[in-house]
Amino acid sequence: MYVERLKAMEKRYEEINELMQDPSIVTDVKKLTGLVKEQRSLEKPVMLFREYTKLEDSIDDLKEMKKDPEMQEMASMELEETLARMDKIEEEIKILLLPKDPNDDKNVIVEIRGAVGGDEANIFAGDLYRMYTKYAEAQGWKVEVMDMVPSEMGGYSLVSFMLSGDSVYSYMKYESGGHRVQRVPETESQGRIHTSIATVLVMPEASEIDFDLDMNDIRVDTFCSSGPGGQGVNTTYSAVRVTHIPTGMYVACQIHRSQHENKAAALALLKTRIYDQMVREKEEKEGATRQSLIGHGERSEKIRTYNYPQNRCTDHRIGFTINRLDAIMDGRIDLVINQLIEEDQRRKLSAEENVKL
Repeated sequence: MYVERLKAMEKRYEEINELMQDPSIVTDVKKLTGLVKEQRSLEKPVMLFREYTKLEDSIDDLKEMKKDPEMQEMASMELEETLARMDKIEEEIKILLLPKDPNDDKNVIVEIRGAVGGDEANIFAGDLYRMYTKYAEAQGWKVEVMDMVPSEMGGYSLVSFMLSGDSVYSYMKYESGGHRVQRVPETESQGRIHTSIATVLVMPEASEIDFDLDMNDIRVDTFCSSGPGGQGVNTTYSAVRVTHIPTGMYVACQIHRSQHENKAAALALLKTRIYDQMVREKEEKEGATRQSLIGHGERSEKIRTYNYPQNRCTDHRIGFTINRLDAIMDGRIDLVINQLIEEDQRRKLSAEENVKL
């Protein structure tokens, strides 16, 4: 057990409780938000440490009770349960104290694109979008569409959306990469199985604390929107393209009727893309790997296969296969994500132990 570290965390937890009673802090939204966030990160390890300490204090009493013939059996059972619970708490605390990805608490922006396979890839991109939105609903997250380009045969050649909620990135960060589907497309008359690929990019939402986007570096262009949208389409300059001049990076958005809304969505997505690139470049420069040992996949990295004929889903990074594809596509992607989280924690624990050795 990391007793000294946990005692320091407990002390800080109590300090935050006192600070949050200070009127000058209560009226400072930025400071208060930061303290609430810090307190939430400390709460679980502190509560577990307190429970562990309480159990530890009870051991001597239980051992003493065992000397009484009338209490021996009950005391032995309680002592066994206490020691088992303490072992479990130790394992939980080890995981909680592992190095944390600084972006884990953030919301995310997800981009899904039809990649290889034409219409079928776009249709599958739509299926993935539905899968993630149903998963988000089950998690209690908010889904906000930022841009989408519908495909004529169904699905999307591109769909971008934000997921907002509690520690969204800590779950969704494993989803970046190439998602391969094997199935008979609706457009296939011979009943042959086709293989198509849609790509997913998950980026932590950039906040004002991360960096300030200088509007002097931004060029804004407006144009007529195209595609579904009713009378406003091709008649008003509601679509917006924002370009970051120093990097040449740009984002176009036309999903909203209002030019103001499209500009806000495009700027949020552009800022997040720039932040994601900054994080990647910093890690490459320092020769560091991603916090997650499983990794934040590139678009070109094939991470998962969805085989419809065999109702099978396989995550290639950890060699995990499950024959519940129907449930997964209906939003139960947690069946895979939970496996990834557990394996990631196992690898990190192993890495920590090797460092100590």
